Amino acid sequence: MKRLFVLLVLVAAGVACLGFYLGWFQLTTETTSDGKSNITVTVDKDKIHDDKQKAEDKAKSIERDVKEKTAETVNKTR
Repeated sequence: MKRLFVLLVLVAAGVACLGFYLGWFQLTTETTSDGKSNITVTVDKDKIHDDKQKAEDKAKSIERDVKEKTAETVNKTR
């Protein structure tokens, strides 16, 4: 059970790092006049959706290429 928890924490940390790297998440801080800090996390859902669509398109393109190469190999062996 402990290993599963560690795995989930590592996956969550990986997604967070990837999200910050790809611009899905942004952190902003501001200090108020009374010395308190406000931290805001912004999630760019449109960017996430666009990146998801690009990944799906790329996967479909790779799938199509693999199918074509497989068909060529099968035709050559016949």
